[in-house]
Amino acid sequence: MQPICLYVNGEPRDVNVDPTSSLLSVLRDDLKLRGTKEGCGTGYCGACTVLVDGKAVNSCLYFAVDADRRALTTVEGLASRDGALHPVQSSFVEHSALQCGFCTPGMIVSAAAFLSENPDPTQEQTRAALAGNLCRCTGYQSIVAAVMAAARRLRDEGRAGEIPGRRAHIASRA
Repeated sequence: MQPICLYVNGEPRDVNVDPTSSLLSVLRDDLKLRGTKEGCGTGYCGACTVLVDGKAVNSCLYFAVDADRRALTTVEGLASRDGALHPVQSSFVEHSALQCGFCTPGMIVSAAAFLSENPDPTQEQTRAALAGNLCRCTGYQSIVAAVMAAARRLRDEGRAGEIPGRRAHIASRA
């Protein structure tokens, strides 16, 4: 076992992990953060998407030891500390961009990362950005509409380009 420190959703978390454990398994099994889903286990479906230092990654393919001392954001960490939903989360609800809900956490995290880099996307850019996230239920129209609405809301709130999960950083630990 190897000790690591993960900075998850703004909180430092010390865990001992098997060096071959995926970040997904540590988040779900060790830290009990169950919002991130395991779909395919091969990085194809995107259900396991989380942010590592603000960048979307498939946590099923990412070794937990590689996340040592990195800022991680799961779908649970997108909401503000007072519980207010992130604009992408609220837009998904408002646009009925979820049905069974299994792909939703990964889709929302991917969309938040995309909008931090492209605050005024076209529908085509949005579809391309979410191509790594599969949804068997919605047909994607409502998902794209939700992301476009979230982009408008972020711009209107002066939050365009905001990087999710960058609200705080890991302090140097001895």
